[in-house]
Amino acid sequence: MSSPASTAVGAAPVLLTQKRIWIIFSALIAGMLLSSLDQTIVSTAMPTIVGQLGGVEHQAWITTAYLLATTIVMPIYGKFGDVLGRRNLYLIAIALFTLASVGLAFFATDFWTFVALRAVQGLGGGGLMILSQAIIADIVPANQRGKYMGPLGAVFGLSAVAGPLLGGYFVDHLTWEWAFYINIPVGIAAFAIAWFALTLPSKKAERRIDVMGVVFLSIATTCLIFFSDFGGSAQHGWDALETWAWGVGMLAAVVAFIWTEAKADDPIIPLSLFKNPIFINATAIGFTLGLGMFSAIAFVPTFLQMSSGTSAAESGLLLLPMMVGLMGTSIWSGIAISRSGRYKMYPILGTIITGLAMLAFTTLTAATPIWLICVFLFFFGAGLGLIMQVVVLVVQNAVTPDMVGTATSTNNYFREVGAALGVAIFGAIFTNSLSSKLTDVFTQAGATPDQAGTATATLDPQALNELPDSVRDGIVNAYADSLAPVFWYLIPFIVIALVFAIFMKQIPLSDVSGMVARGEAIGGDEAERLEAERLEAERIERAGRAASGDVVAENDDELESESR
Repeated sequence: MSSPASTAVGAAPVLLTQKRIWIIFSALIAGMLLSSLDQTIVSTAMPTIVGQLGGVEHQAWITTAYLLATTIVMPIYGKFGDVLGRRNLYLIAIALFTLASVGLAFFATDFWTFVALRAVQGLGGGGLMILSQAIIADIVPANQRGKYMGPLGAVFGLSAVAGPLLGGYFVDHLTWEWAFYINIPVGIAAFAIAWFALTLPSKKAERRIDVMGVVFLSIATTCLIFFSDFGGSAQHGWDALETWAWGVGMLAAVVAFIWTEAKADDPIIPLSLFKNPIFINATAIGFTLGLGMFSAIAFVPTFLQMSSGTSAAESGLLLLPMMVGLMGTSIWSGIAISRSGRYKMYPILGTIITGLAMLAFTTLTAATPIWLICVFLFFFGAGLGLIMQVVVLVVQNAVTPDMVGTATSTNNYFREVGAALGVAIFGAIFTNSLSSKLTDVFTQAGATPDQAGTATATLDPQALNELPDSVRDGIVNAYADSLAPVFWYLIPFIVIALVFAIFMKQIPLSDVSGMVARGEAIGGDEAERLEAERLEAERIERAGRAASGDVVAENDDELESESR
């Protein structure tokens, strides 16, 4: 009797016992801890970093650079993982992230060096995100995968507690560089765990790598981000020639990419994916959600520090309600999906809750009570927790096992494109308005235009507390008046995501993991069945040979023992 493992080429199939699954999962948790802890620390420390490095008016680039790098490499990690195996790529991702942290801790002495090193971190962070999701799909069937959202949610919860505490402590009592010193031992530990625990098969590429597809996709993504950033900036604007030069470059790269993918032997993003209605729907949800979600997350800590007058540590802790909400609904929805096998209701409910929370954010002022901001953040996180993991599960379940990495990375790619666009466009709206209002505040206080510009560029929470009350009040109101209106621009995208969620199809969840389906592994129960069949076949063969005189069995007890 044949088995899925019989299709494996060149190596014996991996035995996926429950113990082995949890060992592999421990490596994924270590990598996710590295990435998620960094994000919560940096978001808390960002106002201090940009103030000391002289980049307040360009602070959106810290987030944009990371997202741009992450977005570019996602399809590469996804496709190469399908073709070459995921273990070595995962180790490379951890190494890149850790080495970039070393650079940020010791060599980031000016703002743009900091931005460049954050981009290198993004090259590693993109792999940690995509490969973790793809490896889970490799080792756990879709109908059981929801249960593994719990430990991942716990990692984010731990990061939500540790990140703000550490980031705030570093900024308030040490230096912001400590936000990256801490990544170094965590990164080394994550690499060591992955090296020993992540025992996955390697592969060899059977078809030519789509190098030109990678090149054109990277060019298109870069041009898209610069087009949106230039268009939203005060220095250039949407009517500037250089802005539309980036736009033309983007369109040309997209056309070249589509033409390349149509002819490629093994395209980086197969165009056939876009014939799958479930994939299109789930990816559209991710894209529109990314536009609104990351813009809000990127600038809320800044709002809390500068508009509410809280310290770095306090503003980080105030993000805890959002992460608690996200963790709670992510765990609950994952367990519920595993039990019922149905997933459609969760993105619908999630987009409604997220939209209502974002509507509440439009009412923020410098006088908004802290407890009320925490309530808004809790429901914002709860809505996101009902969407993010579910959308990835839907995409993975809608494609064949050999396309899991590619489909996962493509879905995440479009979400990150939305995120990068949102941060660039809405971040530019925020920072342009903020810079103008801050300049007016310092000018009215008696500063010359040059002095006002310098004060605006180097403003941080510590400097704020040293200013006269009238100036400090003006700055606080400038932050509040600049950020709250931005949420009105984000709400329509959440509404669009809701429409896509309503029309998403419900199909049965697979009961076979990706590696088993591809013949690279066998499950524990399957292994026991195959071993029993092998022993029975040997017993019959030996009994037949004994009967023919080729082999004389010593006694029947030996045969009976072997069969057991």
